[in-house]
Amino acid sequence: MDPSAELVFVYGTLKRGQANHHWLSGARWQGEIVLAGLVLHDLGPFPMAVEGEGTVRGELYAVDAAGLARLDVLEGYPRLYTRQTRPLPDGREAWVYVGRAAQVRHAPQLPDGAWHGRSRSRRGSRSDRQGSPAAAD
Repeated sequence: MDPSAELVFVYGTLKRGQANHHWLSGARWQGEIVLAGLVLHDLGPFPMAVEGEGTVRGELYAVDAAGLARLDVLEGYPRLYTRQTRPLPDGREAWVYVGRAAQVRHAPQLPDGAWHGRSRSRRGSRSDRQGSPAAAD
């Protein structure tokens, strides 16, 4: 891995096979991973992880500084999400986009910590536009 690369953990629309994965063009896939200390909620067109006693399943990527800056735009950082470093099981650290508890108070929790795609019940919402800050993870 390039020493200037940053690790970023993604758990929603940025994962392989999801609508916003193209935002990771040029990033190097590092594997699937499970992070502790987060709880995942289904907001319909995208998920949101918040601090809590749980785990979230996702993917790890190495991105350059420009790639991380692009992800900040997609994720609506710092308005919609905060970007925090989290320890990985192997001792390294990765950036993770984390929401606030108030943002998910009416959204169902995903007990297995995995998001498999957008919910059918909320299709067509305003935040459903691909590439908008509200459509990321």
